Amino acid sequence: MSGVADGTADLRPPDGPAVRVDRVGLDVPGRPGVLHDVSLHVAPGELVVLSGRSGSGKSSLCHLVAGVGRPTRGTVVVLGRSAHDWADWTRVTLLPQRLALTAELSVAENVAWPCWLAGATPRPGLLEALALDHIADRLTGESSLGEQQRTALARALATSPGCAVLDEPTGHQDDGNADRVVDAIVARTPGTAVVVATHDERLLAVADRVVRLEAGRLLTTGG
Repeated sequence: MSGVADGTADLRPPDGPAVRVDRVGLDVPGRPGVLHDVSLHVAPGELVVLSGRSGSGKSSLCHLVAGVGRPTRGTVVVLGRSAHDWADWTRVTLLPQRLALTAELSVAENVAWPCWLAGATPRPGLLEALALDHIADRLTGESSLGEQQRTALARALATSPGCAVLDEPTGHQDDGNADRVVDAIVARTPGTAVVVATHDERLLAVADRVVRLEAGRLLTTGG
């Protein structure tokens, strides 16, 4: 699969937004109206931050963009295809709050696993950029929560995806490592669209656009 490791254009849609959320509503059992009539377009290469209080719908919107579930109403299209139809982690990646790492694999193996499945080479330099190189051979289950979160972020960026969805990527980081996380996101492969749910002012400061959610409603798209 050419272009996975070097971020070339065959991983991007030929034109139009990388992410298109149109009039999306989401109901879940016991909690109707998690999202209300949300519309959002994200261009290829754009870094969009979703901000808002806990329970505002940020994580729910992230999950829909990453294809984890379907909206109750409206459509979510990523890289020209319904988000829920994507099953290729070289194209659309997710850093969830529940990190979904394999404890029996090393840090380096967890990062490289999606690339190996696709017969591709992981993007170089991520372990060093995220201060994981010194524990690359350590089993992930033996690393700290902050190290595990950075491992999951490296995994999400290693394939040079067309779209990366990152849910609270600095949530378990101290200040120094949070800065490393922000730098790694900013230094992503050119053309990778990123949707980030966060409260972190450092990420808000580097975003191309900040979208605020309140009680499941989009208040502003900024910029």
